[in-house]
Amino acid sequence: MSFKVMMVFGTRPEAIKMAPLARVLRNWPGIELNICSTGQHREMLKQVLDSFELTVDEDLQVMTQGQTLNGLSEQLLGHLDHAYERVHPDIVLVHGDTTTSFIAALAAFNRQLPIGHVEAGLRTGNLRAPWPEEANRRLTGVIADLHFTPTTKGEANLLGEGVPKSHIEVTGNTVIDALLWMRTHQRDVHWQPATDSPLAVLDDNRRMVLITGHRRENFGGGFRNICLALANLAERYPDVQFVYPVHLNPQVQKAVYSVLSDKPNIYLVAPQDYQHFVWLMDRAHFILTDSGGIQEEAPAIGKPLLVLRDVTERPSALEGGTVLLVGTDTDRIVKEASLLLDDAATFQRMSRVHSPYGDGHASERIANRLCAWLKQHARSGNAV
Repeated sequence: MSFKVMMVFGTRPEAIKMAPLARVLRNWPGIELNICSTGQHREMLKQVLDSFELTVDEDLQVMTQGQTLNGLSEQLLGHLDHAYERVHPDIVLVHGDTTTSFIAALAAFNRQLPIGHVEAGLRTGNLRAPWPEEANRRLTGVIADLHFTPTTKGEANLLGEGVPKSHIEVTGNTVIDALLWMRTHQRDVHWQPATDSPLAVLDDNRRMVLITGHRRENFGGGFRNICLALANLAERYPDVQFVYPVHLNPQVQKAVYSVLSDKPNIYLVAPQDYQHFVWLMDRAHFILTDSGGIQEEAPAIGKPLLVLRDVTERPSALEGGTVLLVGTDTDRIVKEASLLLDDAATFQRMSRVHSPYGDGHASERIANRLCAWLKQHARSGNAV
């Protein structure tokens, strides 16, 4: 008996976290995998898929210039409905908390297709932070049939919302699968960026701080405060290299380049593919980010992390003492980053490996439970 599984994603973080699962499902007995890309982060998506040697089966190409979230949702709903009609999947897999995730789940629900939610159960308890991600993941959780949650905290959140325990599987996070596989591969082959890469100019004998930022709730004053903090740090520490792969969103680009483009030790580079980004994380002294996924990745490889957000849906990272919420207050960012650069004891305390999000085998656990669930429902005569 063979089952058709349709995996839907649209952003770079989704692709990174779904790629190891896709690689497992491609070779899992009894599973026929169909990968559907909605193309929210079109250029960055291709980079990720190439890194993991994957190709898409359905490319919806829904993005247009200046598209609003409502405009994107409208496009997604129609295109995905047609894709489901063509493919007839036995189950639809979505990931996390993006607009793609929720609309893909809604389109599947409206066609009475079962839904598997990967990275389920994350909560901040505040619908406005992060926005719109907190609402997306909660809404997806309401209509999902299978919930693959990274941690027991996620399981507790779902149980508290009335999800039956039999519908939940604690798996760890697939992002750790992706990270550990890529880092091991790079170390085994002594991988380095090409000589024409902007990263080739980095000096191995100088400390490097890695920065990312893209959250919508930080647009405007928040991003300006972050950039002012980075400018301050660059002037205080001229021997430190600050590497910032700048997100393609025009609001991010405008804020970053208006404040930081004239700082000689701040390297503003294009968004990096996954290979280059893992290489940067592995070399970083510490990381500044507003990303959700990096909150899981950095502790797993022992990198201190300052989170440029006021709340996080990943409290397990904070408990290990290697991750600190600093928000977007300029003075707070400068203070905590300076401690990591000046105080050896603080740096040492935050540099230990702490990996509450998995051991690198989440994808196998998801595939095993998914296949068992599909077989069970087929035997019982329920539609799958």
